[in-house]
Amino acid sequence: MASQTQGIQQLLAAEKRAADKLAEARKRKARRLKQAKEEAQAEIETYRQEREKQFKEFESKHLGSRDDVAAKIDTDMKMKMDIINACMAKNKEEVILQIMKYIYEIK
Repeated sequence: MASQTQGIQQLLAAEKRAADKLAEARKRKARRLKQAKEEAQAEIETYRQEREKQFKEFESKHLGSRDDVAAKIDTDMKMKMDIINACMAKNKEEVILQIMKYIYEIK
């Protein structure tokens, strides 16, 4: 009977050691997964920053800076407005005379 009790005690102790080892293995796995996730996030952030830098270089090389583009648009708009105003000033009298002619002409 004592050997059975001793055998049961040994089995319970072995089961406890196995459960402890299993719990420790799960903790190590969770730590490894967490570490891998952090490393992946750092790698993703580094890659994102690198691609953002490449894009900015490409954009400035091919398109110029945003201020340059805005200044060019403003210059083009002012030039077109000057042309339109010049045409309007040039043809203003003629258009007024034609309108007056149509108003006074009764059919």
